[in-house]
Amino acid sequence: MKLITAVVKPFKLDDIREALSEVGISGVTVTEVKGFGRQKGHTELYRGAEYVVDFLPKMKIEAAVSEAELDKAIEAVIGAANTGKIGDGKIFVTNLEQVIRIRTGETGEEAL
Repeated sequence: MKLITAVVKPFKLDDIREALSEVGISGVTVTEVKGFGRQKGHTELYRGAEYVVDFLPKMKIEAAVSEAELDKAIEAVIGAANTGKIGDGKIFVTNLEQVIRIRTGETGEEAL
């Protein structure tokens, strides 16, 4: 089992959710986050004063998937999140040692 964590532009959230749903991934967790990478923020004008926005708004999407679903899920996120511009985001894949469904006590892939 794997945990996919994608940090993407906020306006791409609905597209990514739909793309994951189309490939059979139904459970996701979404968090509003702020951060920067190569973009390193940007400057904005407010009431005539220029200021630097260091941390840009992003969405963090997490989905636990089986090994068999991993490649489909990654391709779905890439396809939906890609704009071809800097700041499209990153995908991180980590191992999940155990998953437990609290309601039923199911463990492993049955709990996904």
